[in-house]
Amino acid sequence: MRKGLLLVLDTMKVFLLFTGCTLLFYFGILWVNQEYQNYHRYDVPQGKAVKVVQMETTTQHTFLERLGLFYQTGE
Repeated sequence: MRKGLLLVLDTMKVFLLFTGCTLLFYFGILWVNQEYQNYHRYDVPQGKAVKVVQMETTTQHTFLERLGLFYQTGE
């Protein structure tokens, strides 16, 4: 009888520990998501920012030229 009660008690401890860690992880993920939700990566830069690359949009490139540009820039 006592062994069964200890087994149930140990099982409840493990369940509570698992539930606590799961909730901690879940709310940690929510916190990280909240932090980066309002982070605007593509805002206009301020200060003395300089545009590095100027792409020509009026020129039509062939497939091989675009493939070469892809391999040169690594994008």
